[in-house]
Amino acid sequence: MTDQAVDTGGSKLPGNEQRPAAAPAPTVSQFLGRTRELKELRADIERTGLDTLSGRKAPRARVLLIAGRPGSGRTALAEELVRQVADRYRDGVLRARLTEPDGTPVPTERTARELLTALEVATPPGAAEDDLTEALREALADRRMLLLLDDAAAAEQVDALLPGTPDCLVVAVSEGPLTGIADVRPCTLGGLDTKSALELLGRLTGAVRITVDPRAAEGLVEECAGQPLALVLAGSWLAARPQAAVADLAKQLRTEGDEGPPSARLFRLSYAGLPATAQRILRLLSLAPAGLVDPHTASALAGCSVSAAHTTLDDFAALGLVRLLESPLPQYEVPGSLLPLLRALAESRERPAELQLARARMLERTVRLLQSCRAITETDSTEAREKLLGMPRTLRFPNPRAAADWLRVRQPALLAAARSAVADGELDTLARRLMSQLVRAMVAHFGTQASAPELYGIHRLVLDVAERRNLPREQAAALLNLADLDTRTGRTAEALARYRAALDAGREANDPYATGRAMESVGGAHQELGDYDRAADWYGRALAQRLARDERVDAARLYGRIATAHTYAGRYGEALRNWRSAVAGHRKNGDVAAQARALSELARVQEYAGRPEESLRTCQEAVEWARRADDVRLQAALQLRLADTLEHLGDPAAAKLHRGAAERMLGEELLESDSGAELGPNACEIRSASSKD
Repeated sequence: MTDQAVDTGGSKLPGNEQRPAAAPAPTVSQFLGRTRELKELRADIERTGLDTLSGRKAPRARVLLIAGRPGSGRTALAEELVRQVADRYRDGVLRARLTEPDGTPVPTERTARELLTALEVATPPGAAEDDLTEALREALADRRMLLLLDDAAAAEQVDALLPGTPDCLVVAVSEGPLTGIADVRPCTLGGLDTKSALELLGRLTGAVRITVDPRAAEGLVEECAGQPLALVLAGSWLAARPQAAVADLAKQLRTEGDEGPPSARLFRLSYAGLPATAQRILRLLSLAPAGLVDPHTASALAGCSVSAAHTTLDDFAALGLVRLLESPLPQYEVPGSLLPLLRALAESRERPAELQLARARMLERTVRLLQSCRAITETDSTEAREKLLGMPRTLRFPNPRAAADWLRVRQPALLAAARSAVADGELDTLARRLMSQLVRAMVAHFGTQASAPELYGIHRLVLDVAERRNLPREQAAALLNLADLDTRTGRTAEALARYRAALDAGREANDPYATGRAMESVGGAHQELGDYDRAADWYGRALAQRLARDERVDAARLYGRIATAHTYAGRYGEALRNWRSAVAGHRKNGDVAAQARALSELARVQEYAGRPEESLRTCQEAVEWARRADDVRLQAALQLRLADTLEHLGDPAAAKLHRGAAERMLGEELLESDSGAELGPNACEIRSASSKD
């Protein structure tokens, strides 16, 4: 529940803190007061620790703790400290929030992944928390960085992320002491001093209104207990009412009584002054995922136009009720300290059915925006163009770049929307649609590899819903997607277990695609694990299904996979038979390029089997089919293989001619690379197999 930063506008954070990022500290500070606290914190950086006193070198980074209740300005103080000392840390600043706006602790796995992403360190999808935190410590081992860990809920969150080097500094923000982290002295915040509090009010209301009645202004500061959030709400309330006197507001607060903290009383006052329509919009903002809201989100929640929602959000920002974030697109944040108040209002003023309808409208709008975001990348498709033209203008993006920017800015909120929809459990159909469109949009704009960590989390959510709703078809799809990502990151044993589970789910759903895909993938996992007999067996099961369904293209490809497994196992006779079947299948299918590649692999296995003359003839045939397929790289690779075979047969002159032909095709530079790599995955696999023999 990050606090409001105290700056000139009174409603902006120093930066968009939804994802941690390495960034230089701001050069100009609008920070007010806290002189004593800043002095103590800076001195604490240099303080001799317990390890040094006992003669040992400090094993980890020093932790400075700023403790205070939400609304006390604790985040603002942390940001000011970071600004003042950032120049000591040459490698920059990392920021992360450890608690969601609704008070839910952020999983350490997610925080570590985001920090690694900010450091431009690749993070394998699905990696365990311990692996990610260890990778983070390794990444920071030779860096001198400052970490700002905001809104820590427990010591364990901070401890798991601590750099293992004293060259780094950690500034942690929490509501109370983080018992369990050694050698940490909390800097506990009270209210601002009177001078700073009056200056803050003056910035918001205009200095004249403060100077003409200083006693009333001091009384207002006292009613606000010097709390920055309360002062911002008070100053914004006065700024919106130029005719109101400072004394009037102080009097109203006194008549409110002592029910709740000053910020709560000022919030109720601001809320009461809003029109009924604006009050309803503000209440419904409690449903915004991760407390992040843009005009589309507010529009969908309230059922009003986007332009009206945008205007209302700006009005809320002027009153200090939301923060306008520094972002290339209009995006606002509901202060975490106000969320409980909004949630209580929503639950007391709205019927449960109305709240659920608002959630459904928000998810439906998000789904349609994601559809538009993806469709703009498919402008060559007539169907996609028609779909775009059929959408309201407010849901359309002008170009792919604008869509990608929206997706990047809104990604934290979109992922939070998916998590909350799945956790809610009442809108699973919309949740499934949201996750499906989110996956497609991210792949379309960022690619599968770049989006893999986020996709892994989405597929896990899909699996949760599929298991809860007993949807075996979707369960099989999610398991296959997760297993594929496991395979790409070398977790083959985990992938194998998921492929088997996907096979069971596919059979339960009577889904031939899922079962065939799962059987083939089980074979691939066994092959990766070196169990070539089982690999060939599972490929054979998948082949039998493809043949029964007359799926000739997949059948021809599977003959090649079976041949590859037999080659690894040294069963060249079986490998030759299956490669011949693959060649015949590709010929019947009219796939000239695939036929050329299969012939090239057949020639390679013939050479392994000690049949150089047959290999020579097959290779020459493969060259002809590669020429017909206009595959220059394959032709050149085959020419090199012909040269090797001819040298083996004792004809160096002919070998030289073929090497010259390959040189003319690709040039000297390409010849220096491994020619076998141009033949695709099967060629690489067979070459590796031959090296084992």
